[in-house]
Amino acid sequence: MDTNPTALLLDLAASAQDLSDRDALQDLLARGHRAWCEGFADVQAGIARETARLSDAQLAERCTAAGAPWEEGMTRSEVVSALAFATWDAAPAAMAYTELEERAALFGVCLLGEELL
Repeated sequence: MDTNPTALLLDLAASAQDLSDRDALQDLLARGHRAWCEGFADVQAGIARETARLSDAQLAERCTAAGAPWEEGMTRSEVVSALAFATWDAAPAAMAYTELEERAALFGVCLLGEELL
């Protein structure tokens, strides 16, 4: 992508506020989804690096602080993913994507085409 996912998601959400054209909203939503995935991957990689040397108890504390699940039987990879999702989901970029999704939904636009529903 030409820009970082956060900047792109914020720009896309702002652009969508005045749109009602379904095709244009579909395009923004598709671009936003790719940026959301890229942003999540970046956060997940960062969380994995940051938590690599933490004990399970320290990782559990970090999950609790972020509101991420820590359940018996979860692998460390699952815990890191849950922590990354909780962290990313609370970020302004992820919130902007939610706004974009909601705007698109007002006009019946979603990532799945009607033929798939």
